[in-house]
Amino acid sequence: MRTMSTNLTRRSVLQLGGLAGIALAAGCSSGPPAGAATWAMWSSSAAEKKVWEDFGKYVEQQLGVKSVATLTPSSGYPTKLDLQLVSGTASLVTALNGTLIPTYAARGAHRQLDDLIAADPDFKLDDFYETSRKISGFNGKTYAIGFDVAPTVMYYNKDLLKKQGIPLPSRTEPMSWATFRDLAKQLTKPGEQYGFTCAPAIDDLVSWIYCAGGNVMSADASRSALGDPEAMEALQFVIDLFVKDKVTPPIKNLVTESSLSNFMQGNVAFMQNGPWQVVNARKAKFDWDIIPFPAGANGSTPRVSGSSFAIPSGVREGAELDLAWKLLKTLTSTGALDIYAKAGRNNPARLSAGSAFRPPPDNLGIVQDILAGKVAGGHAFDVTTNWNQVKQLLGQDLPRTFLGQVGVPEAINGLTPRLDVLMRQHLDTVRQATARKG
Repeated sequence: MRTMSTNLTRRSVLQLGGLAGIALAAGCSSGPPAGAATWAMWSSSAAEKKVWEDFGKYVEQQLGVKSVATLTPSSGYPTKLDLQLVSGTASLVTALNGTLIPTYAARGAHRQLDDLIAADPDFKLDDFYETSRKISGFNGKTYAIGFDVAPTVMYYNKDLLKKQGIPLPSRTEPMSWATFRDLAKQLTKPGEQYGFTCAPAIDDLVSWIYCAGGNVMSADASRSALGDPEAMEALQFVIDLFVKDKVTPPIKNLVTESSLSNFMQGNVAFMQNGPWQVVNARKAKFDWDIIPFPAGANGSTPRVSGSSFAIPSGVREGAELDLAWKLLKTLTSTGALDIYAKAGRNNPARLSAGSAFRPPPDNLGIVQDILAGKVAGGHAFDVTTNWNQVKQLLGQDLPRTFLGQVGVPEAINGLTPRLDVLMRQHLDTVRQATARKG
């Protein structure tokens, strides 16, 4: 069993997922065979499991060692990873959602990769989308290597639009917010069909905020920016779609509300989501496609999200680290990401693997065009080192606006003081992390 870095205390790791106070069971299992290439990943469906099984075969083929993947349902993955990190039982390589990379990096859970990249002439970081590189870094350093990256797009039900004689939207030119709202209202027949669906949460709201020129936090991350005019305009626009215009399916449960489930029923015209849902949307019994996100005052600049692989800081120098680096390179290689893309899981983070993410839908190519800046645009998901806490706080009060129980100004005014505290804590964490590295 490996000994974790002294930078990562038991308390700090448990706090990564809000787990302080949970007792960690002692003891070791038999574990994987010596010299095995161990890696951790979330997996919540048979289709995902098949992709990771194919990854495992590819790893064994390329490295000539046993591949041992620990697959965990996505909802439980962060908690399990936290416990493995603190107990020293984490895999050589672990998958990380981009929103958590600053959290783990600031607390020393994963090692910087810049020295490994610089010493490896065969590894070309510029083959990864710039946005993916941004998402995978913290404080000017690289802490992970991306395996997928994609902008939020708008899915639409072509059959519904054709049925009502509405011309299909442009494949490349983003519609304005006003046009989108008019279309959503025109396509809504309460109780029968609806114009739009999205998740009642900050992860979806942030795309509208970016398109309006706003953000969740100020440029220096010292305070909440949700009360700024740009963010307020975006929040009010989306909430009006739910409460005033009623172009969305009625919310039955804020926790379990699923935009994909709504869309797949075939009676919703537009769904906000990412290309990561392509593999699931392909099961739809109607004709559909994707288009760029509607353009606000700042243009079409929705959230760009990504996931990466990283090496825990407890991996020992020498043979163990050498294997971890070879494994990370293999998992993010063009060959591996071609497997990922061909399965329709999401757009690969490598430019050289992008062509494997093929239609359907017919307009799937806009994903690469958006990332390359040829069509519309995107905004890397800005997060803090305590993003889980920020998200949890926003999840307490903000969803009530979707139900019309509280107005947007009231909700934001109540959240701002508490968000400002979290922003200050974030800056303190960044300063401490910088001092340790200094």
